[in-house]
Amino acid sequence: MRVQQVKFLFLEPFFGGSHRDFAKGLVAHSRHTISLLTLPARFWKWRMRGAALYFFKKIDDLSRYDGIITSGLMSLSDFKMLAGPACPPALVYFHENQITYPLAPGEAFDVQFGFTDITTGLAADKILFNSRFHLKVFFDALPGFLRMMPERRPNWIIDSLREKSAFCFPGCRFSGEAAPVAPRNTHPPLIIWNHRWEFDKNPSAFFDALAAVRRKGIDFRLALLGENFQVLPKPFLSAKTRFKKQLVHYGYVDSRKSYNDWLCRGDVVVSTANQENFGISVVEAVRHGCLPLLPNRLAYPEVLPQLFHDRFLYRNQEDLEQKLATLLNSSGSFEVERRQLSEEMRRYAWRQQIRLYDDILEDLAQA
Repeated sequence: MRVQQVKFLFLEPFFGGSHRDFAKGLVAHSRHTISLLTLPARFWKWRMRGAALYFFKKIDDLSRYDGIITSGLMSLSDFKMLAGPACPPALVYFHENQITYPLAPGEAFDVQFGFTDITTGLAADKILFNSRFHLKVFFDALPGFLRMMPERRPNWIIDSLREKSAFCFPGCRFSGEAAPVAPRNTHPPLIIWNHRWEFDKNPSAFFDALAAVRRKGIDFRLALLGENFQVLPKPFLSAKTRFKKQLVHYGYVDSRKSYNDWLCRGDVVVSTANQENFGISVVEAVRHGCLPLLPNRLAYPEVLPQLFHDRFLYRNQEDLEQKLATLLNSSGSFEVERRQLSEEMRRYAWRQQIRLYDDILEDLAQA
């Protein structure tokens, strides 16, 4: 086992959601010394173009560090240009990418952000994606993105980026990791939504499924957790009255203990996402005892073991509604699966993942 310690600076321009959880978890669990410099999680487009300029003036002496880490929402090429030869080796972690990220309603595709991803990757010494799925879809989409250029396409960048790319699941924080999952004896069963309140999580499909099972006479309770960064999507506004009788919580939970308590009470966690490259919120919920109901696409088939795909992955909206009705009507009969799934999620705990990250950082510092 390697024990060398190195010193890194982590620049996170969007310190919220999975970006915040990843940065804090890496700092807390690493054997290395990692200093964290952040900006609030808002105005992501401005962060992507301007955060490098802000961070450069906030750092007194780059020579104190053996390397730097940043997420994909900062232009690493801009930062390295400003830092010059003083810049140590750099790792970029892509939680998402702007070439394959779905567009918000009414939004036009802006190629400049895709090119920022590319130049950030070219400037990095190591690129990590948060799942095999994410790595694959990025490189599958890259040739088509370059073909948008009318001429003189730099196709060489594909191999250049690929040769220094890998995937590494983010670590997750769990409460009471050694404690067994308690059986769920709640009635009506509690449905958990703990994802971001944003368009790419497809909340309309989720609320339509709830309405469908309610029409079948199935009772449930609903806890709407998760963060909302700027504009509140209309489906969440209407849900406050649409599911008034079922709602037991509405809004972000600041306290980690309170958040975990809700997960420990939940029976089912549902995702209807159109964009998900790993799914920290789902892993957290399942580890704390929620049964998952997830689309059979994106990163979910990779994160959820094959054994559980038939029961807990759905193919389309109709399948979602049928499987949700089954889980709500008989959630108590899934206690064996509930415990098995919780144990499977243990592999994503920071204490399991951190050695891989630490070795990557050590190798980068020695490069």
